[in-house]
Amino acid sequence: MTTPAPPDPHASARELLSGLRRRWRGILALVALLALAAGTLSLNQRQSGSETQPFPTTGLTFVTSTASANDFKTDFSKSNVPFREIKLGCSGKDCIPALVNPKYVSVAEANSWLHDQEPVILVRVGDDVRAFPIQILLWHEIVNTTIGGAPIAVTYCPLCNTAIAFDRAVNEQTLTFRVTGRLRYSNLIMYDDVTNSWWQQATGGAIIGAYTGLKLVTRPAPIISWAAFKATWPAGAVLSRDTGYQRDYGRNPYPGYDDVNSSPYLYRGPELPNTLPAMRRVLGVTVGHESVAYAFDGLAKAHVVNDTISGTPVAIVWSPGTASPLDQDQVAQGQDVGFAQAFERLMNGKALTLQWDGARFTDRETKSTWNALGQATGGPLAGNTLKPVPATDSFWFAWVAFQPDTRVVEA
Repeated sequence: MTTPAPPDPHASARELLSGLRRRWRGILALVALLALAAGTLSLNQRQSGSETQPFPTTGLTFVTSTASANDFKTDFSKSNVPFREIKLGCSGKDCIPALVNPKYVSVAEANSWLHDQEPVILVRVGDDVRAFPIQILLWHEIVNTTIGGAPIAVTYCPLCNTAIAFDRAVNEQTLTFRVTGRLRYSNLIMYDDVTNSWWQQATGGAIIGAYTGLKLVTRPAPIISWAAFKATWPAGAVLSRDTGYQRDYGRNPYPGYDDVNSSPYLYRGPELPNTLPAMRRVLGVTVGHESVAYAFDGLAKAHVVNDTISGTPVAIVWSPGTASPLDQDQVAQGQDVGFAQAFERLMNGKALTLQWDGARFTDRETKSTWNALGQATGGPLAGNTLKPVPATDSFWFAWVAFQPDTRVVEA
């Protein structure tokens, strides 16, 4: 007969402490948003001498108030979402300042202030390769830029950990995107400068205004480590910290937010399935009409998953060495969550099967070696590169809220 273990005299205290920590993280997230808004409002007041009025946040009052009409030139008669789902995230329009016509520096210069494990968003158009450090995006959320001659918006929503790049060309116009100060399902809502339509960052779809129903074209924008970027593209360009704004770049204004036991800030949306904890990190991939969420902790064990989505053979590749930007007070000190990318695993019309041998990636068919960026580094296929598939590093709650029919791969 097995003797039951004696009760743990510290269990209640630990449970209480855990609960207090979760509440404290929620308070920190609120303080962070207020700090972001306060810093921006202070700058705006010095520039224009006026404050942005807070908006009502419920029902039709939200879009018909005098403040709304004065603040946005948006056609609120057109929408495809209930207004009650939209919440005020910070003080109002442009409370977090998007970047327009940003500056860039060389890899060598950026290396003086970026650490190897820091996360950067990789965007590549042709031979033009750019790195967008998340330590900057935490404070601006949207960068309007041009890469390889293409107008691009690089976006990051800290509350969802979603980095997504969009084409800014819509209906033969080039749009500039900014921050509405609103959230839906805790996710950033952007607006454009031509029609003031409101766009959901998680989907790229216009939800309110003249462009309602249109969807932006998405480009691959994986989060990778600074070490991986500078080793692979030493001649690449890096978003400069010379933004025209005074911000504490390198500091995370949301410390502890990505604790898997915490709750998403300001989430008011569909009831979440209990498939995964709300704050568990996933790589979300949509091909055709099928969406799949790959749990990061499962990817960390397997290193590679070969799958087929909407008939397209894909490979999900994970590599260690990238810090979470939402963990510690300093971005560079965040826990190692690694980075994951999705690729079409087709080469010369044939599907490859990627595998991890404990030290490197190889393909079963040709025995070529590959790195985590989809580049063949040795063997018969050396010099070839797998085609990247747009994928989103996201918290589970944010992915499933917008992709409710998603398939889940945990291992």
